[in-house]
Order: sequence, then structure tokens, then C-alpha cells
Amino acid sequence: MATALAKENYLLHKLHSLSGVVPVGFYMVQHLTLNTFSLGGPKYFDGVLHFFESMPKHILLALEIGAIWIPLAFHAIYGFFIARRGVPNLSNAAYKYRENYYYTLQRVSGLFLLLFLAYHWISTTAVKMATNSIAHIEYAAWAPKLLANGGIVLLVYILGTLAASYHLAYGIWMFCIRWGITVSETSQMRMQKFSTAFFVVLCLLSWSALGGFLMYKTAPKEEVRTVYVHPSQIV
Repeated sequence: MATALAKENYLLHKLHSLSGVVPVGFYMVQHLTLNTFSLGGPKYFDGVLHFFESMPKHILLALEIGAIWIPLAFHAIYGFFIARRGVPNLSNAAYKYRENYYYTLQRVSGLFLLLFLAYHWISTTAVKMATNSIAHIEYAAWAPKLLANGGIVLLVYILGTLAASYHLAYGIWMFCIRWGITVSETSQMRMQKFSTAFFVVLCLLSWSALGGFLMYKTAPKEEVRTVYVHPSQIV
């Protein structure tokens, strides 16, 4: 694997791995799961949004800061430190193992994911805070947004969720090794298979949510009924 420099903190390394799974990884899974409500159309997806918006603002803000932003900031900053101090060795034939490529992709996906999350936060949460409105993240707004400019935003979300899915799935495998959960080679191979399957599931969740927005480009119109009125009924 990429050779790390010697002065990384053992405790911070373990906390970095833990924060990527709990709470950041858990939040990602539930976020993607709730986004698949788009498959049910505007009624279900907007219902989820309005539920969270109906919560007391101070409670929602405390949950976001304590359970999402602080752990995510720590994971991103320390992860960037690890990636920067790593010495790539893929050019060395002696290190061209499959796991070495997994490790390198983990670092690359993390850096790309950081940019994607910044874009996603600015275009959703930051806009909501600035305008005090959720109209731009309701169901009806997503299809035009994703398909604008030849679908470039859709491509960004496909690649961004792909990177997020890989980063979490491989991160779980590394977490189990780092925390001594999978010690033997057999247990590590089993966890690797689980992580691969989990990666596929996360991708399916992400892309089905995106597909849900494209299934109904406009909200279903109410049925229009023609009612016959006899002339004698007109006053």
C-alpha cells in the first residue's frame, strides 16, 4: 500500500476511521435511503422534506452540527492530512497488488468527494439558509436542475455518489482491520466481499433516487372532469 510517513497519530487514525463509519457513514446511508422516496413522486419526497422542516430549528441545527458537520469536518481534514503525507508507490512493480489500488482509489475518491460535498451543500443547504425557502430542493426542482446544460449536473451527481459509495464501502473494510474486528486473512476476505456488495447497494440507492426525479418531470395533474349543466340550472 501507499507508504505513509511515520508521524501520524495512532488514536487520531482510529478516530478518523470510526468517524467515517459512525456517524458520517450512517448519515449517508439514511440520507440516500430517504432520497429514494423520489421513486414515489413529489408527494412522498416532499413529505420527507416537510417533516424535517417541521422540526424545531434549534434541534435540527444541533443535530446537523453535532452529528454531521463536526465529525465530517474532522474526517475530511485529517483524511486530507493522511492523503498528503502518503507516498504513492503504484509505479513500483513490487507493490502492484489489488489492495494497493483499492487504497489509492480511497484517497482519490475522498478528495473528489470533498469537492462534490462542497458543491452539494452550497447548492442545497446554503441556498436554503440564504433564502429561507426549500423550493429549490423540492421534488419539482430536481429534474430541471439535473438536466440543465446537457445533463452536466446529473453527471456530477452520478460521479459524486459513485465516489461516496466506494469511499464508505472500502472505509468499512479498513475500519474492521484497524479496529481489530477482522484479524485473520479469511475474515478480511469475507469483509471485502461484504464491502463490494455494500458498494453495489449504495450505488443502486443513489442512482435510483436520481432516476426517481427523472421519472416524473412534472407533478401529476389533477383529473379534469366535465360536468354537464342543464340550461334550466343556470340562474
